[in-house]
Amino acid sequence: MNLLNDSKKIVIKVGSNTLSDEHGFINEHFISSLTHQIAELMKIGKEIVIVSSGAKIAGLSALNKWSRKEDINYKQALCAIGQVHLLEHYRKNFTENNLHIAQILLTIDDFTDDTRLLNIRNTLFTLIDEGVVPIINENDTVCVKELKIGDNDTLAALTCTIWNADLLIILSDIDGLYDKNPKEYDDAKLLDIVNDVSEIADKIEIGSTNAFGTGGIKTKLEAAKICNKYEIPMILACGSTENILEKLQNGEAPRTVFLPKLNY
Repeated sequence: MNLLNDSKKIVIKVGSNTLSDEHGFINEHFISSLTHQIAELMKIGKEIVIVSSGAKIAGLSALNKWSRKEDINYKQALCAIGQVHLLEHYRKNFTENNLHIAQILLTIDDFTDDTRLLNIRNTLFTLIDEGVVPIINENDTVCVKELKIGDNDTLAALTCTIWNADLLIILSDIDGLYDKNPKEYDDAKLLDIVNDVSEIADKIEIGSTNAFGTGGIKTKLEAAKICNKYEIPMILACGSTENILEKLQNGEAPRTVFLPKLNY
């Protein structure tokens, strides 16, 4: 089974931890490598949509201040600044691969209003038909609690449903789903395939002391539930693995595959 090779319409979600280097700034090597790998996939007929976090990190990279400002106005201002710089990193690297990009910023309202939803679909299909790479993010500058989708794992899953994607790939800071938190337990085992995400979510030890449990793996399980409900498989893999997409394509990288029940 090689889902990446068998899939044509692929959504790739890139997390903030994957985008940042050891200093908390944008990892330019990662973006360069990722864009090249995506370009290679597109050459063999794959259609790619990116859901990218990282606006706040990019804002900090650009200004190198406000890092300790917790006021919502500063956070949203950082995202406004950072979104421009984040897209510039993508634009520069995709241009080197002779590809154009487009930006789409969304809120939860866009998925609950039929007219907006239709407009998103039409825009996505038009961009893809023209060989442009859409880069989607939540509109953090205007989002308050009532408007937030919640996280970009959920946003990526929702994007899959409206685009009728064949596969969601989430690039995170872990190799996949473990039976317990690998950052806390040395004997944690990687789960290769998950056939029932709801059942496994009740069995694994998530932990509560770091992002792995409080925001990380929980949101990825919810994303898998959304995708699997629409018969879309999902792969969770580590984005910091060198040439991760190429290795997934060749079956050489550790990962967890979440399969819809229909597939087993």
